[in-house]
Amino acid sequence: MKPKHIGMQTPDGAQLNLDALYQICPSCFTEVAGKDGKPQRAVDWDKLRALLGDAVADGAPEVYDFTWVGKRAAQREAAAPTRKTLRPCPKESVDWENTQNLYIEGDNLEVLKLLQNSYMGKVKMIYIDPPYNTGNDFVYHDDFHRTQQDEDEAAGVFNEAGERMVKNTESNGKFHSDWCSMIYSRLMISRSLLCEDGVIFISIDDNEQRNLKNICDEVFGEHNYLAQVVWERAYSPINLIKHFSPAHDYILVYAKNIDSAVCNGIPRSDSANERYSNPDNDPRGVWKSSDLSVGPAVESNIYPIITPSGRKVMPPSGYSWRLSEQKFNEYVKENRIWFGSEGNNVPSIKRFLSELRKQGITPMTFWRYEEVGHSQDATQKLAKLFDGKKYFDYPKPVELLKRCVALYSDTNTIVLDFFSGSATTAHAVMQLNAEDGGNRKFILAQLPEGTAQDSEAYKAGYKNICEIGKERIRRAGAKIKEEHPEAKDLDIGFRVFKCEDSNYKDVAFAPKDYTQDMLAGLLDNIKEDRTDLDLLFDCMLRWGVELSMPLSSQKVDGCTIHNVNDGDLVACFDGNVTEKVIDAIAALSPVRVVFRDSSFNEAANKMNLFELFKQKCDWTDEEVKNNVRVI
Repeated sequence: MKPKHIGMQTPDGAQLNLDALYQICPSCFTEVAGKDGKPQRAVDWDKLRALLGDAVADGAPEVYDFTWVGKRAAQREAAAPTRKTLRPCPKESVDWENTQNLYIEGDNLEVLKLLQNSYMGKVKMIYIDPPYNTGNDFVYHDDFHRTQQDEDEAAGVFNEAGERMVKNTESNGKFHSDWCSMIYSRLMISRSLLCEDGVIFISIDDNEQRNLKNICDEVFGEHNYLAQVVWERAYSPINLIKHFSPAHDYILVYAKNIDSAVCNGIPRSDSANERYSNPDNDPRGVWKSSDLSVGPAVESNIYPIITPSGRKVMPPSGYSWRLSEQKFNEYVKENRIWFGSEGNNVPSIKRFLSELRKQGITPMTFWRYEEVGHSQDATQKLAKLFDGKKYFDYPKPVELLKRCVALYSDTNTIVLDFFSGSATTAHAVMQLNAEDGGNRKFILAQLPEGTAQDSEAYKAGYKNICEIGKERIRRAGAKIKEEHPEAKDLDIGFRVFKCEDSNYKDVAFAPKDYTQDMLAGLLDNIKEDRTDLDLLFDCMLRWGVELSMPLSSQKVDGCTIHNVNDGDLVACFDGNVTEKVIDAIAALSPVRVVFRDSSFNEAANKMNLFELFKQKCDWTDEEVKNNVRVI
């Protein structure tokens, strides 16, 4: 028995869907011969149709559907695996050893796929500010079926790293379709990263609002729609505009599972608390009355109430009481019902401030700029952070992002932004943590889109958007730390990663194309420019270990042993791995162990691995098979 190779690509999206379906209805699966002749699990459509009964649209003459040119291709792209990897960049990072925040440069479709193994179901809140498709925006051009030459000819516009980007002008025949395909595939993957009580916030304007709403209804389910917030982003009109001067943007909000999502509410202000009083000197403190009646009527909750003064009261027509008769009598005994100082008023429920302090005020769907800031103010504040230099037009206000994050995140959760732009999300997370003592972590992803050569940013040395974003986090973190000296453990660091080609050599040649020199070079399948750290983080991605985990290393018998989070993953990529090295790894009580395939000169040495780990870690054959890999 030989150790298995660790995967070289991300999970196949179609397989993930099959696995999820199998968990719900295993009886609908059967076995068929795969392409390799081996049996594999497959859906039996007849059994699935029988299980679903009449709820099948097969053959229906008319169905409701939202579609566009390229939708099926976008679905395929979302499901297609990627062989790319994330290469760590400690020199560009801040507090590399200790931080739990991540900043990732690269095409966010690739990045989202790479994050699936390690972060599936772990992200509590997502905020994105995608291109609005105004006719001047650059959008990602996702076509994995073309050659690079085809892409060059079709697109013509690339960033420094050669990423696929095109300017989506209104003259494009697929103006809306290209944008829909771009956002659709990314939202499909992002949903898998959300935890069951997770929520996504998406900023958008009128150009694609209706299309985005339809896409979100499909991806997240229209029953999981929470709100369409209107944000007042401008405080003065632009008089040069002929008809109406836009003063608002939208933020679409969806839950992964609306029954699990919990809104924390907006913190109560002093002015809101002033509405509470204590006219009956209740020992529980100040309170405010709340209507006892509610509509539409619930028949069982329509009953007469006799006030202390003897007056008989019924709920208004079409309404019923909020409480059952039994519950109402309990509230009366607990002095939670108010009949007025004369005991003759229509009864109301007493809401005590002491019991509401932990709950915020339910947010409304219109957010004024006085509450969360506006675009012009955000531009000025960001310029001030960069010593008066303006590098971004209309970034989102920190207060706006703070409200989004605070509404649906706990103090120890992960916040993701995969269109991070000027990195306002990171700024907001750090600011909120400083104010409430939280330990939220951020993951930001951004394509390194080049800055214009005549721009202030380029002249200042910022060659792409990522350079500005990273510097913004550095400066904002230092400023927040200075303003909040009490937040001694505040994490203002971030680990930088760059999405690049696989660490492994391409060996997909026909036998006739191999030369002797090529065969000699393929004895080691790792590219020559890749480091131990590159290989370690690639293994973490493939094996589902979070990229923020602490790292340590030690030298044993001439070999370096890398230890991720006290044994979550232990790796050694040196040659000539000895039994002393195995002893040292076993002493770490590892959960996962990985070696370099070329570390073992003979096949017998690989097979001996199993026996050594069985003895030293007290593992069964199955545990060794699952816990030990090679690359």
